[in-house]
Amino acid sequence: MAAIKNNSTKRIALTPTPHNAAKKGQIAPTVLLPGDPDRAEWIAKIFLNNAKLVTDIRGIKGYTGIWNSKPVTVMASGMGAGSAGIYIYELYNFYDVQSIIRIGTSASLNKEVKAGDMVFAMTASTDSNYADQYGLKGRLSPAADFGLLQKADAFAQKNKLRHFVGPIFSSDNFSAYNAMGDQVWESWAKMGCVAQDMETYCLYCQAAYAQKKALSILTCVYSKITKKLLPSDAKTLTPMVQTALALV
Repeated sequence: MAAIKNNSTKRIALTPTPHNAAKKGQIAPTVLLPGDPDRAEWIAKIFLNNAKLVTDIRGIKGYTGIWNSKPVTVMASGMGAGSAGIYIYELYNFYDVQSIIRIGTSASLNKEVKAGDMVFAMTASTDSNYADQYGLKGRLSPAADFGLLQKADAFAQKNKLRHFVGPIFSSDNFSAYNAMGDQVWESWAKMGCVAQDMETYCLYCQAAYAQKKALSILTCVYSKITKKLLPSDAKTLTPMVQTALALV
């Protein structure tokens, strides 16, 4: 059952929800959030000990297991803010999740960021009206949690993993299918955005609203500059997963 309102209009979180079959206590305080359900399953089976499936409503798989003696959940979000926002909201507000680390794929918008490099999203800009729901008289520029960002950067530096820290652009449109073509991403690149995805802006908005922690770690599997495309396989994505797990 989903949240309901009492006479004071305060939300009461009831679990399971229409979108998450997990019961209270089956979701860890830290959640790794890939977009792809099969990627969530791969991470759970390869990296976690004693991983158990706790939700698979609509094929969105979530597993909870152990990493370095600590519980961690890995759960898919689907594609785009519309899908991810539902799961993120419920994780923060219904399941007492404290930190969500997005581990997703993206396109590089910067010549220095090569296909295969990681990007730690310091801030997220968008072409979406996602933040309109908060009734703000202006435009919100949500940011990562500094502590998580700092730890991710330190881990990557220590292990000599190629990575960049900077602002990114989250779009409602998959970049390859935008009717406006290259002029869209080029405009954002000129303003310093180094990569493009579809979910980070929504994650950072929800984290700010819930006063929780969030970080988006992206692997650039495609470069808008060089047109190089990499497969989203274990070799390409493992450094991102290892970095995220170091933050648990």
